[in-house]
Amino acid sequence: MSETPWLTIIGLDEDGLKGLGPASRTALEAAEIVMAPPRHLTLVGDLPCETRRWPVPFADGIDILLGLRGKRVVVLASGDPFWFGAGATLARHLEPEEWFSFPGPSSFSLAANRMGWSLERTVCLGLHAAPLTHLRPHLAPDVTIIALLRDGEAVRELGAYLSDAGFGASALTVLEALGGPRERKTHLRADAVRAERFQHPLCIAVEIEGHGDALPLASGRPDNWFETDGQITKQPVRAMTLSALAPRPFEHLWDIGGGSGSIGIEWLLTHPTLEATSFEPNPERAARIAANAARLGVDRLNVVAGAAPNALAGQNEPQVVFIGGGLTGELLHWLEDKLAKGTRLVANAVTLETEALVLEAQHRLGGTLIRLDVSRSEPLGPKRGWKASYPIVQWSVSL
Repeated sequence: MSETPWLTIIGLDEDGLKGLGPASRTALEAAEIVMAPPRHLTLVGDLPCETRRWPVPFADGIDILLGLRGKRVVVLASGDPFWFGAGATLARHLEPEEWFSFPGPSSFSLAANRMGWSLERTVCLGLHAAPLTHLRPHLAPDVTIIALLRDGEAVRELGAYLSDAGFGASALTVLEALGGPRERKTHLRADAVRAERFQHPLCIAVEIEGHGDALPLASGRPDNWFETDGQITKQPVRAMTLSALAPRPFEHLWDIGGGSGSIGIEWLLTHPTLEATSFEPNPERAARIAANAARLGVDRLNVVAGAAPNALAGQNEPQVVFIGGGLTGELLHWLEDKLAKGTRLVANAVTLETEALVLEAQHRLGGTLIRLDVSRSEPLGPKRGWKASYPIVQWSVSL
């Protein structure tokens, strides 16, 4: 293969050719084929080479592009192709020596400069291809957010979503066609978005204000954040369990016996690179887990409606396993036999039978045992007293 990349990815902004640097212009002039969405082709005007429109959906264009190997090809993308753009998707299908990228300013950078915001302290979200619920973990007074939106209708949907969450007082700045002659800035309140038309491409700057509930950052969120039929790892025990699971970037958790999904969801809220699979034999609970995850803005939770260990076969291998209920000797032996050495396991035992199983396993495999006793104050006649919950024996081990 030639040392010269056959593909160049160029980040294009609303000012078209005027905003391109010398290297981008040289690559464009040398191209035999330019492939881009219709809007990008309009921005660059007539070109001396062949042009092809990128199809919708985006994935349909990848095989077409790969079929052009051997020619000098330019793909036009928006702004910085590797920030909520097409760059990373294309790079997964190519060898490193096949491509080169010339980024332009991202919409986030342009918006932050228009707003006078410190970009490193601003939440940046790509909501043009993701649900608005991705906002939920970030909704708290004084938080600033810059989000890409798909179209003008999404502005109205965003206003309604923020209002329903108790943050209707949030200030919205709609930024259209940033960096070009059509650029426009519109100031609105979330609870006062009208039927005004907004042009693509657009992003929105949000200053969160209001009295809605903010999702705490620490593990052990209040139980009322989760819809449940009573099958849930309660808040204090959940906080201790997440501490024992000790999430690290890019790890995958198996949550066996998902219940309401609280453990898997809180695991995912810890860091955006984490993934989780929740195994729940009860179909209604499995559906509730998926609904809880969607409502709290996490979409990296795979819910499997099935019982362990049979449901575990063929799933992406974890680095960490949590068993919140249903621990059996059969399940434990399956995990010992099938999982990679060093996989971390945390199991919470409530019944005497599972406690006995955990004690035997700890004697055989080692690890740490702790006993969690939680009591809450409750009315006792005209006064108050302590009501104890069932004690939890928690076992943590590396298999």
